[in-house]
Amino acid sequence: MTAGTTATPASARHDVTAATHTYATLDVPVAGGRLRVGVWDPVGPPAPGPGARPDGGARPAHDAVPTVLAVHGITASHRAWPAVVAALPGVRVVAPDLRGRGRSNTLPGPYGMGAHADDLAAVLDALGVESVVALGHSMGAFVSVVLAHRHPGRVSRLVLVDGGIPLPPPAGLPPDADHDEVLRALLGPAVERLERTFADREEYRGFWRAHPAFASAWDEPWADVVAGYVDYDLVGEAPALRPASSGAAVSADSLELYEGGPLAEALAGDHPLDVPLVLLRAPRGLLDEPEALYSPEHLAAWRARLPGLRTRDVAGINHYTIIMSPPGVEAVAGETLQALAAVTSDGPGPASDEEVTA
Repeated sequence: MTAGTTATPASARHDVTAATHTYATLDVPVAGGRLRVGVWDPVGPPAPGPGARPDGGARPAHDAVPTVLAVHGITASHRAWPAVVAALPGVRVVAPDLRGRGRSNTLPGPYGMGAHADDLAAVLDALGVESVVALGHSMGAFVSVVLAHRHPGRVSRLVLVDGGIPLPPPAGLPPDADHDEVLRALLGPAVERLERTFADREEYRGFWRAHPAFASAWDEPWADVVAGYVDYDLVGEAPALRPASSGAAVSADSLELYEGGPLAEALAGDHPLDVPLVLLRAPRGLLDEPEALYSPEHLAAWRARLPGLRTRDVAGINHYTIIMSPPGVEAVAGETLQALAAVTSDGPGPASDEEVTA
């Protein structure tokens, strides 16, 4: 394996995973440069689940440890995952900074779900991992679906967190709305944030404290998780610090979150995806508004089209706190462990929908 490994001191990580995992970062060769990848290795006995290939020379020698590939959202980074990682004892979690985000933000285009999927396949190759349960949040769920379709056999099960199914067009836009209008209607303050600079880290934390979706996320014990995520997102030098995500990458990728492109081929093409998948829906949106990213009716229509799709509501959370709040983390980690167990037993998992209450 040619990826470089860097240990990250616990004091710098705001990490809730110290009791369950060790953490390091890798730089994996991909088209155009190197992709930053966070790896959390479990410190206890392995959870039930599939092992990895025995030929990953630089990988820790515990082939029985199951691996989850965790894929972040459109303007996020691998530092979105520590709260979920801490709820997955015995599980190895591999989480990249996608092309154009985090410490992979200097990687050039082309972007898009296919390019991200190819990057993730390169990560699995570098780590000597043949097959994983893929856990994707927001745009990361779309990338995970395309990975499973584009690279058959690399994904055994899909856990999709408020993403992965084509989005309905944003409400209230005219039919002739241009791409910039659609992007701002979809992401709102997330787009505006990428256009700003910040004098210091405290100003950036203030931006997130005022964000309506994160109001409760700064409460203990979650404050360190959010602070670590927010601090990692800044690059550059004061007094002109800026969010790491590339605006060009975000803009290009957002084009593929609707009908069409690699996602349509994966879900409804001549050879559609044949991997069990569950989607956890946040009932509240990106600004904690009652209008969710997906309506129940939209997902019901997709369940009719995809017999392998199961959906769950996680009550009391929004698009962000579904991976940064107790009820969200419990649901996401629970489904992930269930997917790992199903791979081991080759069982189908639950067949019916259910709602998870806070």
